[in-house]
Amino acid sequence: MLDASPTCSSLTDDELNLIDRYWRAANYLSVGQIYLLDNALLRQPLLREHVKPRLLGHWGTTPGLNFVYAHLNRAIRADDLNVLYVCGPGHGGPGMVANTYLEGSYSEIYPDISRDAGGVQKLFRQFSFPGGIPSHAAPETPGSISEGGELGYALVHAYGAAFDNPDLIVACVIGDGEAETGALAASWHSNKFLNPVHDGAVLPILHLNGYKIANPTVLARMADEELQKLFEGYGHEPLFVEGSDPATMHQLMADTMQTAFARIRDIHKAAREGGNTARPKWPMIVLRSPKGWTGPKEVDGLKVEGFWRSHQVPISDPRGNPEHLRLLEEWLRSYRPDDLFDEAGQLKPELQALAPEGNRRMGANPHANGGLLKRELTLPNYRDYAIDVPRPGAVLGEATREMGKFLRDVITLNAEQRNFRIMGPDETASNRLDAVFEVTERQWMEGIEPYDVHLAQDGRVMEVLSEHLCQGWLEGYLLTGRHGLFSCYEAFVHIVDSMFNQHAKWLKVSRGLPWRRPIASFNYLLTSHVWRQDHNGFSHQDPGFVDLVANKKADIVRVYFPPDANTLLWITDHVLRTYDRINVIVAGKQPAPQWLAMDQAAVHCDAGIGIWPWAGTEHVANEPDVVMACCGDVPTLETLAAVDLLRKVIRT
Repeated sequence: MLDASPTCSSLTDDELNLIDRYWRAANYLSVGQIYLLDNALLRQPLLREHVKPRLLGHWGTTPGLNFVYAHLNRAIRADDLNVLYVCGPGHGGPGMVANTYLEGSYSEIYPDISRDAGGVQKLFRQFSFPGGIPSHAAPETPGSISEGGELGYALVHAYGAAFDNPDLIVACVIGDGEAETGALAASWHSNKFLNPVHDGAVLPILHLNGYKIANPTVLARMADEELQKLFEGYGHEPLFVEGSDPATMHQLMADTMQTAFARIRDIHKAAREGGNTARPKWPMIVLRSPKGWTGPKEVDGLKVEGFWRSHQVPISDPRGNPEHLRLLEEWLRSYRPDDLFDEAGQLKPELQALAPEGNRRMGANPHANGGLLKRELTLPNYRDYAIDVPRPGAVLGEATREMGKFLRDVITLNAEQRNFRIMGPDETASNRLDAVFEVTERQWMEGIEPYDVHLAQDGRVMEVLSEHLCQGWLEGYLLTGRHGLFSCYEAFVHIVDSMFNQHAKWLKVSRGLPWRRPIASFNYLLTSHVWRQDHNGFSHQDPGFVDLVANKKADIVRVYFPPDANTLLWITDHVLRTYDRINVIVAGKQPAPQWLAMDQAAVHCDAGIGIWPWAGTEHVANEPDVVMACCGDVPTLETLAAVDLLRKVIRT
């Protein structure tokens, strides 16, 4: 096991006492959110009517999240670090809300939740309550970019946030339940794409508290030696923090974080000043602490702390069971709220002083509200890439190949800003976007052979054969204020159906929060589509992703079916200018007839639908007998063929 501890302890006795009190304050506020309706600071004995009638929330992961937050605060203050906190455990909402409240960022956004006894009361009442806030780290939570509830995406979001953010460190807490998901397992390979010269850093913190809802977790039951080998194989330097005694654990975590951030500084310095181009061994922390740490040891004679029974609500019936009410009061008072909050209900000054200031507070970090940092793309004139169409159907063209030329110049025009990337699962060239390789490469931090093609340690194209990673990287990239495109085969984009749903929900909620600034839209290009799978056939035919997208509200999603190259160029320019949407473009890559000159294409796309007089026989004064409606390239070709057949029938 790697020993992260320096020769002397980082914390003095006074510092240890202060950070433990701060942690206790976060834990108290977390328990209060789950349980209390009234008597928020226990200024009187706890009565059954002080407890919420319905108890919702998750305690088990929360004390560990609070522990990490407190120690990150200390590290930020010590070295003026720029840290974004990504909370992986799905229902860590009580901790994230508690910590942003303690640091003050929560009350700045929500002034009604004031930093006094009345504000604490409202903070508690709103949690998992009708008209209140969710139990996870939702868009309503300051500092959040990765919503809990559905697991597996924290680490990939963290890397997406770190790309092209050279001064940002993303501390990503990964729950051991989440670590069992396929998306998270693939995410460990993201470090092979992180360039320490131009990118920030991700500090993964694997939180092994041992249990899921009702079972042990796989990684928590693995021995440290096995875990060390596993994560060394992934390209990390694992640092272990293990135990249950708070005083010992505070000291270990302070020492370990000091070591981890020093390692990150050394890596960046070696790459940026020393010219070290080798892929580094990035530090990570393996934190073993009891599930439900500092909570009740037993309830009704059954083990709770350090077991799965602490996962949600450890004490289930305080309103109906006097013994449960006594246990709850004992638990709450164990944090000594009078030692944490003054008579007015404000966090005591010596504890307030532990939080960073201004935008260094993790709840106020502008990267967690990416619209604050978003700079508009500089776009070329899409008309410069037009295919000449002297008459409808007279020429053949590959629509996505022309789009690739446009994207090539988007990359060039925004090279200095470094705020645009293309993600795709090994299909950029296959989808005919290969013009981009005239000006950039595929980013790749592993070894590069002399015969490799378009691989480099710095590139605007990210390719990995995992749709989960492509989706998650781009989500993290967009949520922190940048722009991009995800290109994929239509049949395989289904793999990220659920991730799409989560992002759509995030956008819907964010658009109702005035403090959340708009972010660039998530843009999909789906090619190799259902109508043209000539040699792959049935296995590669599945248009169902569009069905999924279309069932969302129209103010969040848009689906585009360009019939030819010029309409695709107009659409590409358009979607790269939009924000707070998900745009899905379905366009073929094969040679196909071109129907509209650029002026016609612009009119057609601007309206969203159009009548092509040259394709029909109707007269302006008469209602048509038959309306042939279609969208997309192959359906347009098939519809025009049907029109031609109808004309022949009419003539005969």
